[in-house]
Amino acid sequence: MTYEEWEASVHPRIKRESIWQFYGYRKALFLYDLAWADCDRLMKDRRGRAIADQLIRSAGSVCANLEEGHGRGYGKERDWFFNVALASARETKGWYWRARRLLPPEVLEHRLALVDEVIALIVTEQRQQQSRRPSQARASRR
Repeated sequence: MTYEEWEASVHPRIKRESIWQFYGYRKALFLYDLAWADCDRLMKDRRGRAIADQLIRSAGSVCANLEEGHGRGYGKERDWFFNVALASARETKGWYWRARRLLPPEVLEHRLALVDEVIALIVTEQRQQQSRRPSQARASRR
């Protein structure tokens, strides 16, 4: 499934949420759905079951923490949840690497690249939010 096909399949109620405007959130949701499908393959091997459990949890955590942070508005709480989402994205990348023996090379490459994209989008969003804050508030945190 391509990103465009996936996006067309997303329920309109999800698309109406303001977090949908953040491209990183959409890519994180796409990653989760791909991880869900990948877990089917991982579950067929006894060794892959533990990886599948961790993979689906970490991929879900990216989306959930972006949602939670966005719902908190702006400031320290939002930053904290976005940092947790970023950490979960990095964890997801690690679980995909550990699953490399059970996934086709082209699937692994796609997932690692997608996680890298999600990480970059979250980091960029965090930097943009920090740059929008009054300089006095930024200076007091140093």
